[in-house]
Amino acid sequence: MSDPVRSRRGGAPPTANEPKPAPTLEECLLDLQDLIEHARSMPMSASVLVSRDDVLGIIDEAMRGLPEEIQRARWLIKERDQFLVEARRDANLIIESARAQAERMVERIEIVREARRIADQMVFDAESDARRLRNEAEDYVAGQLLKFEETLEDILAVTRRGRSRFAIQKEVEEEVEEDQDFFDQDYLDDE
Repeated sequence: MSDPVRSRRGGAPPTANEPKPAPTLEECLLDLQDLIEHARSMPMSASVLVSRDDVLGIIDEAMRGLPEEIQRARWLIKERDQFLVEARRDANLIIESARAQAERMVERIEIVREARRIADQMVFDAESDARRLRNEAEDYVAGQLLKFEETLEDILAVTRRGRSRFAIQKEVEEEVEEDQDFFDQDYLDDE
């Protein structure tokens, strides 16, 4: 692949001793876009000529980076689960604290009725907070998973467009080869 395509990744290229970092899916898509944008145009056509090896190389890099993206999604799910566990634990602590406080208040005969009302409200508030925290965590993870899904759909769309262009390019190349093999007797007679 050409250096302008790789320039989007930034920084100096890795030396022979350094391991080459796996490109992200976004970097691969940008490389593919650059390759197509800088490709030589076909005369009188919207088609361009691109190296099959270059495009397949970019697709291979995207496929290698895909497990990393999946691992990030799994990490997000794990983070969500941990957050939910902590939220439940915090909610239980709040509820237990509210109950303990309610029990202490109930022991005082003169404020028994008020203590129960306050304790019930505290339990209700704690349960509401726990529900709210759980909903926020689930909304956050759902948003992250949606972004991941959109990235995967973008990769699929680019791959399909690339395959379509290869098919068109192959047809154009076959037509050019057929035209080169055409023998024109009239052309020789005119000379």
